Amino acid sequence: MLTTYVFFTFLDTSSKYLVLAGVSVLIVAWVRFAVHVVLVGALLRGWREPVRFRPVNLPAHVIRGAFLFGSTMFNVLALRSLQLAETTSIYFFGPMVITALAGPLLGEWAGWRRWLAILAAFAGVLIITRPGVGVFGVGHLFALGSMLSNCFYVIMTRRMSATETSESLILFSALAPAVLLLPMLPFSFSLPHDGWHWFILLMLGVFGGVGHWLLVQAYRLATTTALAPYPYSQMVWMIISGWLVFKQFPDRWTLVGAAIIVASGLYIVHREHRLRLRSRAASDVEAEALAKKL
Repeated sequence: MLTTYVFFTFLDTSSKYLVLAGVSVLIVAWVRFAVHVVLVGALLRGWREPVRFRPVNLPAHVIRGAFLFGSTMFNVLALRSLQLAETTSIYFFGPMVITALAGPLLGEWAGWRRWLAILAAFAGVLIITRPGVGVFGVGHLFALGSMLSNCFYVIMTRRMSATETSESLILFSALAPAVLLLPMLPFSFSLPHDGWHWFILLMLGVFGGVGHWLLVQAYRLATTTALAPYPYSQMVWMIISGWLVFKQFPDRWTLVGAAIIVASGLYIVHREHRLRLRSRAASDVEAEALAKKL
């Protein structure tokens, strides 16, 4: 899981490097997804058992892929003007939004403690963006758009995981955006200027594809609850990468806001773990009582 988010940091760092060098955002996004599709087929050996990639609900896969496309596009646009740590901090508000949306969309309602954590995390976002004091800009809007798109992508993943194979979810998450972007490519004239930029562009798909593959391997080896805190390690990699590559270090307001968001997210992880244990214990007691009656 730690290595997964190192690869995702490489992905964001390379994307920011390319768009600052003048490469089209559409080209960056399309190559990232196209190479991802090729790598998924190679890593999962799709030619051996193609039935594993067969979708049950193709329209749902397309909609889910469109949300991932929106998340990627907005994120790359945000990286033009924001530091890596800023976009990551806002992105970390996503789990709180998912917790809030899970009630009306999935029937998983949050209690008052988790709602307090959501409000605290929202305060952290306000500290980072500071609207009304001349800090909030279009980059923050793009970062919020990326975070919201990813929230709906995650919610659809939760709903579809009951009927779709993990292989189809991984493949179509990249295939759908790659196909949706194709009609727009003729309007993208800003290509890489030299071999170095072409190399970085092609590596985007490697970073994204390998990162998602490692993510799947992590969930095969450990529970969701055990892995839940590890995504926040990306904040460390983003700060280091931003400083080494772009000579940027987040200001104290960004660090304070990020700390509040991370703490709120970790509390929600802890609270959901406690509730899961309590529910399991109650089920065990009911099963034991039923067994005594029988």
